[in-house]
Amino acid sequence: MKKLKTTASLALAALGVLASGSALAQNAGDWVVGTGWFHLSPQDSSKPLTVTAPVHSVLAGSGASVTDSDTLGLNVAYFIDSHWAVEGVLGVPPKFKLNGSGTLARVGELGQARQWSPTVLAKYYFNEGNDAFRPFVGLGATYVWYSDVKLTSNLQGALASQFHTSPYSVNTTAKLDSSFAPVLNAGVAYQFDKHWGVSFSVSYIPLKTKAKLTTTSITGLPVARSESSLKLNPIVTYLAATYRF
Repeated sequence: MKKLKTTASLALAALGVLASGSALAQNAGDWVVGTGWFHLSPQDSSKPLTVTAPVHSVLAGSGASVTDSDTLGLNVAYFIDSHWAVEGVLGVPPKFKLNGSGTLARVGELGQARQWSPTVLAKYYFNEGNDAFRPFVGLGATYVWYSDVKLTSNLQGALASQFHTSPYSVNTTAKLDSSFAPVLNAGVAYQFDKHWGVSFSVSYIPLKTKAKLTTTSITGLPVARSESSLKLNPIVTYLAATYRF
């Protein structure tokens, strides 16, 4: 009977080791891919629109604000060990709208642009690799650039008025500066089984850009140049379904 009890105890211990070794363990060499919903909420501020040429002047009290945006995200993580992972994150470029504020509030929407911001993160996961629930923190960087930058007819008209010319005789185009920015990240991950899980994270990106506007005549000759600095500083939330290989 004692031998039987010993054998049973060893069998139960072996099963325990197998169970903990585990359907949920995240180990060196594991890949995790995820896709889900990004929500970007700029904590924005701006400097007044400044004419830099032909004569330097400031449109006092002018400003702009950036709308929130949502998009589809994709992330791929590689586990160096059970705690450390390197992750790449990319979203379908979200479209942001820029609205006038202060003395530009009467103009309404000023323009819109799409933002590209691929991100690389180093992440540390707390708890053990076989725990289903794992908080994490991350630190990384992103490179941000913009495409499809368009100005509204309302802003075109306001600028033409500022330069004392007809809106039909000039055209204004805009460019937003690209830049690197740090990314601070924290969140939680939950593993349902060996493969499937879910994660939620919040990131903060101290980000700024400069909008450079060029106004030309219908013949292509430069009429004026102007610019404004924007602080975007978005808070980004990301809810994703994940799959581990």
